[in-house]
Amino acid sequence: MGPKTEHIRALAAEKHAVILAHNYQMQEVQDIADFVGDSLGLALEAQRTDAERIVFCGVHFMAESAKILNPDKTVLLPNLSAGCALADSITPESLEEWMDRYPGYAVVTYVNSTAEIKAMSDICCTSANAVSVIRSLDTDKVLFVPDRNLGNWVKKQVPEKDIAVYDGACPTHDVLRGANVIKVKEFAPEAVIIAHPECREDIIAMADEVCSTTAMLGRIAKYPHTKTFIIATEHGIIHQMQKQYPDREFVAADGCIGCRLHCPYMKMIDLNCVYRSLTEEVFPITIEPEVMDGARRSLERMMAVPRDN
Repeated sequence: MGPKTEHIRALAAEKHAVILAHNYQMQEVQDIADFVGDSLGLALEAQRTDAERIVFCGVHFMAESAKILNPDKTVLLPNLSAGCALADSITPESLEEWMDRYPGYAVVTYVNSTAEIKAMSDICCTSANAVSVIRSLDTDKVLFVPDRNLGNWVKKQVPEKDIAVYDGACPTHDVLRGANVIKVKEFAPEAVIIAHPECREDIIAMADEVCSTTAMLGRIAKYPHTKTFIIATEHGIIHQMQKQYPDREFVAADGCIGCRLHCPYMKMIDLNCVYRSLTEEVFPITIEPEVMDGARRSLERMMAVPRDN
């Protein structure tokens, strides 16, 4: 560890703080963290800690989820500019419009959404348990929000249900095209393609594995004789893959790390932000009580359903 890293770790101990980092964060932030994982996994990790402060290195909706599940703890987001284009693609007003369009449909909301949207929903889901969540519902009529790519993928897994899909998307995943992946595959024809279900249908169709970020790390072990993997999600996760499997090669599906598969919001927190967050206790997450209660209900309903991949 460098001097700045050692200083931050010492400061976190002094402040009784735990540092959580999402898989898509910058390498230096992942390396400083106590825990690295997906948004829900980190929120649950926050529940298990006895730390007084949670420094959440991710984007705003993730820090909100940590606060919703840990209302009595201080949750800090080191940079308030770390938002999410997918979460911003749906507002309470637009959700109300879609609910009017599909009356009687159960609202299933992807966790990549604001607390207000979660509070308006019947249940939340992650990319890891979306199929199980929808199958667990008593109704056959479902409105899935906000990611259309994940929703369309889920719709194919559960054809027996009537699933209406909201028209939102994650730009980082949605911008990737099959032609890009085919070009990368030409240089590594034996490579295994692992894709996130937020990708477009043409990417999912050519993928060997389609799964959540956390599941991606586990799927690598499924191919003990494969040396090269093409990863179709935000390139930050490749750092964790290389740490766990140093003898393998991981290639971003666009063929150029830092180009298409780059989420600018996930790169807005650096070590200086983490240091400031610890020293000045910025920026605390606050949520209105009625929104907190509704969002917690939707998350808790989700957590009662097991992951399916």
